[in-house]
Amino acid sequence: MSDVERMSMVDTAWLRMDRPHNLMIINGVWALDRPVDFRRLRRDLARTFAAYPRFHQIPVDGPNGAFWKTDPDFTVDRHLSRAKLPGKAGPAELKRFVASLIPKPLDPDRPWWHWYYIDDYDGGAAIVQRIHHCYADGIALIGVLLGMTETSREGSPAKAARPAKAAIRETHEDEHEPGGFLDFLEPVVASAMKLSGEVLDKSAEIVRDPSHVVDYAKIAARVTNDAAALFLMPPDTTTIFKGKPGVAKRVAWSEPLPLDEVKVVGKALGGSVNDVLLSCAAGALRRYLAARGESTAGVEVRAMVPVNLRRPGSGDELGNKFGLVPLLLPVGIANPIARVAEVRNRMVEFKDSFTPIVALGLLGFMGIAPKVIKEEILTLMASKASAVMTNVPGPTVPLYFAGAQLKQLMFWVPQSGDIGMGVSIFSYNGGVTLGVITDAGLVPDPQTIVEFFRPEFENLLLTVLMEPWDIVRDGEAVERDLARAAARLAKRGEKRKGNGQATPAKRAPAARRGNGAAKPRAPRERAAATPAAAPAAATPAPAAA
Repeated sequence: MSDVERMSMVDTAWLRMDRPHNLMIINGVWALDRPVDFRRLRRDLARTFAAYPRFHQIPVDGPNGAFWKTDPDFTVDRHLSRAKLPGKAGPAELKRFVASLIPKPLDPDRPWWHWYYIDDYDGGAAIVQRIHHCYADGIALIGVLLGMTETSREGSPAKAARPAKAAIRETHEDEHEPGGFLDFLEPVVASAMKLSGEVLDKSAEIVRDPSHVVDYAKIAARVTNDAAALFLMPPDTTTIFKGKPGVAKRVAWSEPLPLDEVKVVGKALGGSVNDVLLSCAAGALRRYLAARGESTAGVEVRAMVPVNLRRPGSGDELGNKFGLVPLLLPVGIANPIARVAEVRNRMVEFKDSFTPIVALGLLGFMGIAPKVIKEEILTLMASKASAVMTNVPGPTVPLYFAGAQLKQLMFWVPQSGDIGMGVSIFSYNGGVTLGVITDAGLVPDPQTIVEFFRPEFENLLLTVLMEPWDIVRDGEAVERDLARAAARLAKRGEKRKGNGQATPAKRAPAARRGNGAAKPRAPRERAAATPAAAPAAATPAPAAA
């Protein structure tokens, strides 16, 4: 590999998006069940993460464009540090430590990533990872993660060959040539067409065969319409989540929510896991606004949601290959079933949209546009949203690194422009964790938001149990699964202090429909919820963003 390589246009856009109050750095945490030998940690890091040649390179932005330059003095030791938490060294101390790192730029004279090892965290250990977004997106980093870990404590990663192979496809050296850019665009267009229900390889036919000019014109018109809609969409509701962010940040994460229970509720409503999680996140934001004395009537919070545009089988390639959809979260809807249905309907609308490909093209343009134009575009798009929200499905089995089990994984996405909040949903080993990063001046207590996440889901489950069974799927099977989920929630509820309301344990038996019992009394807003939920059950579930 050459010591100097041209950077792709999209990666260049992320390189140039840094602002003092919003650095484009992805921050993550691994919570381990035991301390690990530091020498083994260093060795395993060198054999896995650092085996990617890209992580030996420094991003450089010059007058002739951005490029990658190999660090001749690269060593893992320069990117791995020990850290010690004060006090009890528990979650609160770790959150403060992560928050203190977020505003700090990475060393510009070394590759832009760093790991911190903490060997006294919460009875085990923790690893804090920082990497600039110009290296890779979330999907790519999950691929790197999978290559670093094993499925048993005794396992030893030995996968240096795969990163070396993946590095061949991470460069896009020729995309600035006349034909090269078209080659780069074709798989992205194909992915967008797949989202739209078109034939996967249609793009090649359109480009190379003039007989497909009519198809090309139709698609061009749709792309034009979606591009116009993206630029002309109105700003979302003005709330305390919007404002000019400062440098100081706060981070928080939730306890894992059982993924099987989320699947059961999604199945009952004819929706997806994605619909349920996004709806519960919207509900948590609603509760937070109410707790701060803010009105929630009609509130809609727009979140820029990344959508993977990678070709099948290319998950371990580095770089940024995703589009964005501007999802309006119906925070103003109180009824949880109606909220799920509305989230689902809005996600379905994007299935017939070229918005992701338009957004990816916009990022590519920002990579080559003059600074003043780039700043105008960034300001315009950021003014229309209050958050960046990602939902990344992770491994379903426990993973191990350097002999320790990963108990929990969290990450926080950077916010572009003046967006002041990032929401990350990550599933791992049967649990779903909500991570939130906020501007300290706008939302000083994001932990309050994540603490509303589980009650929102429990409220949704309770409401589903109270609905007539003709609105849910698969009748008896779903009823049994819901009853089991309610029983688990009831056991957990006994350990929590009550708030004066009936618990799922007391209400769940009344909701059973298989014994001919009378229908339970409907919750408030039942009339509004049932019509909204019924149409949603007839629509195919969208893929998770």
